[in-house]
Formats: sequence, structure tokens, C-alpha cells
Amino acid sequence: MRILVTGSSGHLGEALLRALPATGHEGVGLDLVDSPYTEVAGSICDRLLVRSCMEGVDAVVHAATLHKPHLATHSRQEFVQTNVMGTLNVLEAAVDARIVCVVLTSTTSVFGGALVPPPAAPASWITEDVEPVPKNVYGATKAAAEDLCRVVHREHDLPCVVLRTSRFFPEADDDPAIRDSFSDANVKVNELLYRRIDLEDAVTAHLLALEKAPSLGFATYVVSATTPFTPGDLPELRTDAAAVVRRRVPGCEASFAELGWTLFPSIDRVYVNERARRELGWVPRFDFGIALSLARAGLEPRSSLAADVGAKGYHAFTSLPYTAR
Repeated sequence: MRILVTGSSGHLGEALLRALPATGHEGVGLDLVDSPYTEVAGSICDRLLVRSCMEGVDAVVHAATLHKPHLATHSRQEFVQTNVMGTLNVLEAAVDARIVCVVLTSTTSVFGGALVPPPAAPASWITEDVEPVPKNVYGATKAAAEDLCRVVHREHDLPCVVLRTSRFFPEADDDPAIRDSFSDANVKVNELLYRRIDLEDAVTAHLLALEKAPSLGFATYVVSATTPFTPGDLPELRTDAAAVVRRRVPGCEASFAELGWTLFPSIDRVYVNERARRELGWVPRFDFGIALSLARAGLEPRSSLAADVGAKGYHAFTSLPYTAR
């Protein structure tokens, strides 16, 4: 297939375009920012440009978006224009070009206020059945983009798969308290327990979504590293997460001591990828245990693809929100 990848200069877009040739597919990159992986430099807000990009294309991965970092630099109107109207441009052009399917890269940020439970409550178990409660314009516009996919699928029978990805950015955490208390690698390995995905696994999920979309019609999936936790762990995760991790991942405490790392004392939510694994046949490779083994061996606790793509410099802020998906 020939696949249009919007947002081709971003983390995921570049990673997809790096990976596509090995799968027998051809990629075409569209992004505002020029890069070695961007064939067409332009905006998804440009309706005519988007339509021209559909020529000769079989499927679309729509990853272009304004991210949470842009809350500090862009207006609500710009978020609506890019994340909502831009998505509509992609969907309508895909319908007119008789594209096989569209995969939308969404975000777990759509869950918003549903992610953090009240102080005395158990941690939240986040599956596709949790009702989104967006808490800012980023989450609201990504939820709207998802709804547009559902509407266009229903009205035009365009197969659309929505992937709500957890964080995969390599930049430092946006919380100063976290940055001051833990090394960056320590944070990211801890997050693989409940709220992070390796970039390579995000890519394989998207490739499988492209493959399965025609038979699925419309579907939404949480895409995150496989957690070792169970629903029965949720109360203790709020009060003594380290004890739960030691129980679920025997031997991790010695590894953390060797690395000079610390387990998080509390975890407030757990992203659950079970439906994506079952329905897409997705087998994510990088979890807490694998990353910890790599770190102990003196290697980077992430995939080579994630290391090759590197950081994109989206986060040049000091005190404002800046994390992406």
C-alpha cells in the first residue's frame, strides 16, 4: 500500500516512515515542518493541499496535530482549526479519493478528568469504556476528531481506527517535582508500568490498525505498554505502589538498587491495552521488565527506533505545560 502519513516530521510520523519500507509499504509524508521524511511541506488546514496528497494513496495515518505543548503558544481557535478542521479535511478528502482506511492517532489525554481519582479513591483503571472528560482544549479537540471519524465512518462507510496512545515523547517530564526527584530514565521506566509506550510499539500498533481497519469498520483502542497490574491492585497503588510493583515484578527492587533508582510511591491511573492486543493481534515488546533489563545491561531502556528518532524539541518551556502524548 501507499500510505499518507500526516505529521511526518514528528516522533510518530518519522518512526512510521522509517518502518514502512521494511513492511513492503510506501510512505508519503505531509507536515508543516520540512524534514527528510516529509515529501510535502504544508498544513492539513489547507483543504486543497490535503486533497492533492490523496492522489495515488491507499490509506492514511493521521498523526498531525497540535499537542499539549502548544497550549502555551497557540490559541483555542488554532487548536480547533488544526485538530478538528484539519481532521475533517483529511476525512473528507479520504472519502472522495476512495481511500481504503484512516487511522487516527489520538491520545489518552482525551480521558482528562477521568484519569485522576479523588484522594482516597483507588487508582483509575483506564479502558476504552471509560467516558472521556477532556480538561483542556487539546483533549477536547482530540475527542472531537475522534467523533468526526465515527460520523464519517457511519455516513460514508470509511473504515476508521482510533488509537489513544499514551506518552512516548523522549523529552523530560513536565512536572518539576518529578524532574527534581528522579532521573529521566528512572521516570520513563517507571511509567512503562502504567502510562507510557515505546515508540516502536506505537508504530506496530498503527501498522496493525491499517491492516485490520477494513474488517473493523470503526474501533477505538488504548495503546500503552502492557501493565503487570490487575484491578485488584488499584487501592494499594494509591497508597503503596512500590509494594505492588515488588509483588508483581519479583527482583525489580534489587535492579533498582543497583541502578540507584526509586519506584514511584503512588500511581493514580493504569492504562489497559487488553482490547488492542486481543482485537488487533498486537504484541507490544517493550514493557517495564524489558526496559529494566536493558538498563541493567548498560543500554538505553528503549527501542533502537525510539533512539534513532530522538527528541523533536517540542518542549522548550521552563514553567509552562509542555508534554505531548
